[in-house]
Amino acid sequence: MSTVLSDKDIAQFINEGYVKLENVFSEATAEEARNILWKDAGCDPNDASTWTKPVVRLGDYAQEPFRKAVNNEMLHTAFNQLVGKGRWLPRNSLGTFPVRFPSNEEPNDTGWHVEASFPGDDPQDYFSWRINVHSKGRVLLMLFLFSEITKDDAPTRIKPGSHISVAKILQPYGDKGLSFLELAQKLNATASVYDVLATGKPGTVYLCHPFLVHAAQPHHGKNVRFMAQPPLLPVADLQPERSDGNYSPMETAIRKGLE
Repeated sequence: MSTVLSDKDIAQFINEGYVKLENVFSEATAEEARNILWKDAGCDPNDASTWTKPVVRLGDYAQEPFRKAVNNEMLHTAFNQLVGKGRWLPRNSLGTFPVRFPSNEEPNDTGWHVEASFPGDDPQDYFSWRINVHSKGRVLLMLFLFSEITKDDAPTRIKPGSHISVAKILQPYGDKGLSFLELAQKLNATASVYDVLATGKPGTVYLCHPFLVHAAQPHHGKNVRFMAQPPLLPVADLQPERSDGNYSPMETAIRKGLE
């Protein structure tokens, strides 16, 4: 099997919960995508007076530049290395874009959290969606950078190693797991010494463990931030115990949390 990620990269994913890939797609592809997003946001890239909200959430995108960004040999090879060949579903779209604008207004969405992956009692209420120790419904969290994001452009904050603590938190709750809000209230136990900022040039992709604790932040810089955060979905539910012992790095990280 061809490889994109080195042994060091795989070890980082298992132990810290993320790996960064650069030049996954081109600046030209990123620019095409931004042009579509600017139009749908109803804002003028050359007139900051039209940037009236701290964050605008735009829906699922499957036009050519978005399909091109998520479908390439580099990414697919990395998926095989982290999740296992034949264990993930191809994507043709890039999910929600929380477009962040420079603003003095608080966005009110900057709490530490883990993305939920399967519906709870009310599928229309995301806060009731759930996460379980087998990561039902998600095998990766992905961050696709479509604009250059520096430390001043509201990069996503990441807690390295937090995914291992989250596995321990989820273990007693079995298949039912916890809701988005229930888990968020327990995340002080995952505090790490430092945060990593998801910075990079357009075309950068962060592949993250589904249990990785992360957070948005207010944007007090100058450049509008364009980033997608789609999940990678599984072909089938994960197997906590494989008879052949053929665990993926994603599963190995969960098992490490349960030792």
